[in-house]
Amino acid sequence: MRPSVRKSVYAGIAGLSLAGTVAGCAPSASETAPASTGGNAAETTAAPSPNASSLAGSGSTYKDGTYSADGNYVSPNGTETVGVQLTLASGTVTDVQITQHPSNPNTRKFQGEFAGGIAAQVVGKNIDELNVSKVAGSSLTSGGFNQAVEQIKSEAR
Repeated sequence: MRPSVRKSVYAGIAGLSLAGTVAGCAPSASETAPASTGGNAAETTAAPSPNASSLAGSGSTYKDGTYSADGNYVSPNGTETVGVQLTLASGTVTDVQITQHPSNPNTRKFQGEFAGGIAAQVVGKNIDELNVSKVAGSSLTSGGFNQAVEQIKSEAR
C-alpha cells in the first residue's frame, strides 16, 4: 500500500473511532429508563421522620426524612450504579449526596463530576419536579440518578 493511501486509511479509521466515542456519550431515548440488572442494586433504604407533607397541586404526600437508593444506567463500559441520598422537608429536597460506584476510571471521572454539580440542580426543588438530564458534563449518570429518585419517591410516600 502506498504511504498516501495508508495515511488516508488511518485518518478514516481515527475519524470513525472518534465518532463512535462521541455517539456513545450522547443521551438516547432508551437511557431515560434503564432496566435494572436485578440483585440488590435497586433496593431503597429510608429513615423518615413522622412528619408528612402534602404537595399542593400534585396530590402527592411525602414523609420528611432522608432516603437512599441506588440507580443503574448503561455506559459504554456496561451497566453502572450510582448511589443517591436525598433529604426531604415538605416535599422539597434540602440535601443531596451521591455515592460513587465506579467500575473504571472513566466512570469515576463522570460520577465525580456529576456528584460535584448535582446539588445546584436539585436542592430547593420539589421532588416531583426532579428530572436531570446532564450535570457537569455527565449525561449518562443522570439516568441512574433519575431511577434512584423514582425509588425514593415511592419509599417516601
